[in-house]
Amino acid sequence: MSDFFSDIGAITWFVLIWLSIYFIANIWIFLWRFFKLSSMIALEKNTLELFYNNHLPIRKSVFSSILASKKCINFEILNVYKLEAIKKATSGLSMLSIISSTAPFIGLFGTVIEILEAFYHLGGDGKISFDVIAPIISKALIATSFGILTAVPAYSFYIILRRKAYEFTTYLDMQINIILSAPVNTASNVDSKITLK
Repeated sequence: MSDFFSDIGAITWFVLIWLSIYFIANIWIFLWRFFKLSSMIALEKNTLELFYNNHLPIRKSVFSSILASKKCINFEILNVYKLEAIKKATSGLSMLSIISSTAPFIGLFGTVIEILEAFYHLGGDGKISFDVIAPIISKALIATSFGILTAVPAYSFYIILRRKAYEFTTYLDMQINIILSAPVNTASNVDSKITLK
């Protein structure tokens, strides 16, 4: 294995290091966003249950500050709060999308450069057999395979987190519907005797 890696060119090493950084960022972003989104979903789910029982929401929930202020509440105001929450919830997803779409091309770039360099050095010999070309191509393809290995988890993580963001958005929409379905368009529809948690 050490002989395999010792013959790799500088461009391929650069590509492999770049893809390694992508891979580490991929795992870190997924874990960070997965646990953050899971806690946000749990909080908004609990808040929705409180709304069903005519209680004030949990203090850290998205709509708690607007409901506690007892100002006039309408769809536009609630939608602004929702959009701000979705923006925070989906941070990092664009990076996963970038990694999943660019990693195979970065790997392919390393492969093409390695093959071009190999053919340049082999061109002067005159005789080129399959026994000579096969090891060169197999070494060149490592960059493409590493690019695919980086892209597949990134795309999978992106889809998983997008689904969780959709679930979070759904809970917010249900809360907006409950708030707006109250007879009076203020926080008075909620039991004011219960303090914010």
